[in-house]
Amino acid sequence: MPVPSVSPPRKIQVLIVDDSLLFRKTLENRLSQDPRIEIIGTAVDSFDAMEKIRSLHPDVVTLDVEMPRMNGIDFLKKLIPIHPVPVIVVSSLPINVLDALEAGAVDFVEKPKVQSGADLARFVGELSGKISIAASAHVRKRAAAPAAAAAPRRPSVPSLLSAAARNDNTVIAIGASTGGTDAILEVVRNLPATTPGVVIVQHMPPVFTRMYSERLDKICHMRVKEAADMDRVKRGQILIAPGGFQMKLCKDTQGYFVRVEEGAKVNGHCPSVEVLFNTAATVAGAFATGVILTGMGADGAKGLLNMRKAGAYTIGQDKDSCVVYGMPQAAFTMGAVMKQLPLDKICGEIISHLNMARPQ
Repeated sequence: MPVPSVSPPRKIQVLIVDDSLLFRKTLENRLSQDPRIEIIGTAVDSFDAMEKIRSLHPDVVTLDVEMPRMNGIDFLKKLIPIHPVPVIVVSSLPINVLDALEAGAVDFVEKPKVQSGADLARFVGELSGKISIAASAHVRKRAAAPAAAAAPRRPSVPSLLSAAARNDNTVIAIGASTGGTDAILEVVRNLPATTPGVVIVQHMPPVFTRMYSERLDKICHMRVKEAADMDRVKRGQILIAPGGFQMKLCKDTQGYFVRVEEGAKVNGHCPSVEVLFNTAATVAGAFATGVILTGMGADGAKGLLNMRKAGAYTIGQDKDSCVVYGMPQAAFTMGAVMKQLPLDKICGEIISHLNMARPQ
């Protein structure tokens, strides 16, 4: 009998949006060398991009931020409510990247200062990998005004923590990757100012984590800062691991603190959720709460399992509310997640768990 033919896998269809002809052509030529990717078009500005998206229906869009007539952020605010396509922002300006993520972009790549062929190769390799991830992202329509631009809301979840919950023995560890900037905001923005210390790893490069921390600090009831080595983990404060460093939870006679150190990538990441969760399991045990949010891959899954085995309470984001159901799925599959919840229920669950805990 004849062997049935097997069709090759469908390529990821990509639209490149950039006002620079040279950059468009460079991206088109380089990305086309990836067997997973097909460049189906390019656009010179936001207006051209909108027409191309309507006619070509790309799987992923790469988007420059600084463009004439309408910048990439304003374009995203118009695009995502009507065409929720995965968008990867390409920009050299960190603050613009954060605005773009809040407007609905799935991920970002820092536009390189190309000084050699190796610089360009690294950039294209990173972008290709993120295009592959973005192709499977679940992008939702959202209102035109991004949530982070609004004034801080009063808590819509139980706002009072019991006396037992207001202590320095408890710590909350959160990990996220793709889609995590919005997910983390959703979880922490309504945590009361009396919440035990929170430590967070979000996969981001240097500079971006500092600006992200500063932005969260303007929105949240808790104080937020980019962690520095030997920072104390204390009630009412959130520490975010700086890009390019591993963050470990430690404990001494005075309580919890973090070590922020240079180190090798773990699971391909620095900072790594795995590193944070494993140290939380070791030093905090049953006094910890672990939360794993949207992200590609499995970083943090084994660490969350170790936290659960050590007695911690563990929460995972559910599939329907994830941008990429990778890290939470890996954790759930291996039995690390005690409760899987939609993103908008996680903050309330943390508070409820803290209130139900016995005095420590």
